[in-house]
Amino acid sequence: MKVGVMLPVSSLDGQDGRMPTWPDIRAFAQAAEGAGLDSSWIADHLFYRDDDGAIHGMHEPFVVLSAVAAVTERIELGQLVACTSFRSPALTAKLAAALEVIAPGRTTLGLGAGWHEPEYRAFGYPFDHRVGRFEESLEIIVRLLRGETVTFDGRYHTVEGAVLAPAPERRIPVLVAAGKPRMLRLTARWADAYQIAWFGRVGDRVRGRFVDFSAALAEEERDPRSIDWTVGITVRDVDQPAIAEPEADAIEGSIEEVAAGLAEYAELGVDHVIVGLEPMTVRSVERLGDAVGCLRA
Repeated sequence: MKVGVMLPVSSLDGQDGRMPTWPDIRAFAQAAEGAGLDSSWIADHLFYRDDDGAIHGMHEPFVVLSAVAAVTERIELGQLVACTSFRSPALTAKLAAALEVIAPGRTTLGLGAGWHEPEYRAFGYPFDHRVGRFEESLEIIVRLLRGETVTFDGRYHTVEGAVLAPAPERRIPVLVAAGKPRMLRLTARWADAYQIAWFGRVGDRVRGRFVDFSAALAEEERDPRSIDWTVGITVRDVDQPAIAEPEADAIEGSIEEVAAGLAEYAELGVDHVIVGLEPMTVRSVERLGDAVGCLRA
C-alpha cells in the first residue's frame, strides 16, 4: 500500500494561522520524499470561508505542484482534488500534461465537482448542476489524456477537434473523489482511481463507502482490480500544538499505533492512503515516515 501526504497550502495549514511560504512547502515536500513516503497532494480552492465569515487563503495547486516537481525526484504528485468548475476541461488536461513534463511518470490528475459555495459566488462561477457540468468535463479530460482528438457538444461544454499537443508520453491517471450514486457511477466509468476522505481508523463509514462503490463498479461492468482504491485519513500528533480546526476523527498515539491504523487500511485492500497531518510540520512528516517504516518492516 502506498502512503502519501497532503501539502500545506492554506492559512489553516500554516503555523499560527499564517500562509505557508514557498520555503515552507518545499521543505515539507522534500521531507516527505526523504521520509520514504510515496506521494504528495494538494487541495484546490480559491479561498475557504469558515462559519464565522473569516477568509482563509489558498495557493494555486497546479503552480505549486510544478514547483514541487522541480525540487523532488521520486515522489508522486497530484491534486486532491482539482475542481472542474474553475477551469475548462481542455485547460485542465493541458495543465496536467504540462506537469507531467516536469515530473515524468509521477503525475496523477485528481478531479472533483466542488462543494464550497462561497468561493463560487465570490468569483462568479455557476454553482448549479455541478455534477452535470462535472460529467461533461470528466469525459473530455479523460479522452484527451487518452490521446484522442475530441469533439464534444454538450449542454455546458463544447470542444471541436481538441487535442493535447504535445501529447503526454504516458497516459496520466485520473483520480476522482466521489460519494453519491451519480458520482460513483462516473468514477466507475472513467477513472483510474477512486478516492474518499476524511477518516480515522477503519470503521463502518469506510466499509459502507466501499460497498457503494463496488455496486457502482458492478453496474458499469468494471473489474474492481482495474481501479486504485484510495482513502484520505487524518493523523494527529498530540505532542505538537493543536491546529485551529482539527478533524473530528483522527488517528493518534505512538508511532506503532499510527502504523497499526495504516495496517487496517492495507488489510482492507486499499491501494493508496493519503494523510492529512495535524499539524502540518516537518516533524509530523518525519513521524509519519517512521510509522510507514514500522508498517513495512
